[in-house]
Amino acid sequence: MQGLVVIDGAVGNGKDVSNNNNPTTRTLPSSSSRPTTLPPKLLRRLLFVAVLAVGFVAAVVLLLGARSPTLMIPRLDALSSMTMAAATPCKDEDQALKRWRRGPASAWHNLSDEELLWAASWRPSVARYPYRRVPKVAFMFLTRGPLPLAPLWERFFAGGGDRRRFSVYVHSTPGYRPDFPPESVFYRRQVPSQVTRWGETSMCDAERRLLANALLDPGNERFVLLSESCVPLTSFPAAYAYLTRSRHSFVGAFDDPGPHGRGRYRAGLAPEIRRHQWRKGAQWFELARDLAVDVVADGRYYPKFKEHCRPPCYVDEHYLPTVLSLVAPERIANRSVTWVDWSRGGAHPATFGAGDVDEAFLGRIANTTTATGRPCLYNGQPAEVCFLFARKFAPSALQPLLALAPKMLGYG
Repeated sequence: MQGLVVIDGAVGNGKDVSNNNNPTTRTLPSSSSRPTTLPPKLLRRLLFVAVLAVGFVAAVVLLLGARSPTLMIPRLDALSSMTMAAATPCKDEDQALKRWRRGPASAWHNLSDEELLWAASWRPSVARYPYRRVPKVAFMFLTRGPLPLAPLWERFFAGGGDRRRFSVYVHSTPGYRPDFPPESVFYRRQVPSQVTRWGETSMCDAERRLLANALLDPGNERFVLLSESCVPLTSFPAAYAYLTRSRHSFVGAFDDPGPHGRGRYRAGLAPEIRRHQWRKGAQWFELARDLAVDVVADGRYYPKFKEHCRPPCYVDEHYLPTVLSLVAPERIANRSVTWVDWSRGGAHPATFGAGDVDEAFLGRIANTTTATGRPCLYNGQPAEVCFLFARKFAPSALQPLLALAPKMLGYG
């Protein structure tokens, strides 16, 4: 190959071509024999351009750094794995989301009441869930100890077919240790409890404690308070549909001007609650999740009740009816879904044993269409079904209930 011709200032081997000022012509060796060296002026220009380019790239990295942790060109051998990562969700993140939305495997924990209520009071600001959410009904049992009617409830839940649609919580006397087999719906469902006494504020404390424990499961959408003497009056699918499709929470609230109503009002509840706003209702409530969060997070009304509502003022009969009638009257159905019989008089409703339970008795309860003397409404329309649960049933009622449940109640 012929060499290139350079005039003036050309450099070949690092020495001057000539010692005089006359232009000199020299033939450079071909690239096959000697390396080519660029002129200094051109090198300086290229270096200047390179510095500018590096500076520009550095500026881009700094500007985009807040949005992109790294700026890099992927290797060709990594392109396929990056494409797969973009098309397939991260398995670790997917597993973490599944664990979170599944809720705690056991109802037991070491949180104090203060920590529990704080944790349960959180609610998402984004209404849309990032996964397909199946709303669950939380069945919360407030008991003194054993659950003598548990076999009936086991049959009720077995009719649901899918444990993703319900959860169970049991608040019993501290120190009581139930003995349920692992396959039972009550297995490991006991929550940390405290001593609860009828007629005292501790009763409502226990109700809020149950609510808070159930709220730790993000899948729970409806919350039913029950006792060890409660029984289900219908099948699980029917009860589930009734509760999850309702636009209202089922809390009874009425104005009783007599001594057992407004006569229990305490002046210390003012100014938050006035006498004309005082309401009374059944203890056995059912709440939607948003109202349940409001109850456990209540720092305005509940402290006043704890301080001033002492027997013969009973917090469990007045707190929820009064407060929800005051702050969310349009959200409650103004009735309970738990049937009780007060016809015998006294401070407690009637208790039914084996001799009381027959087809006629269960049919009468299941077909009741009035509550507190008024027709039952469901989502604003007359309801064919008023009650989903009933109390109080003695342990002796278990066997006749098990025998009649398939025919009369739709499960078992």
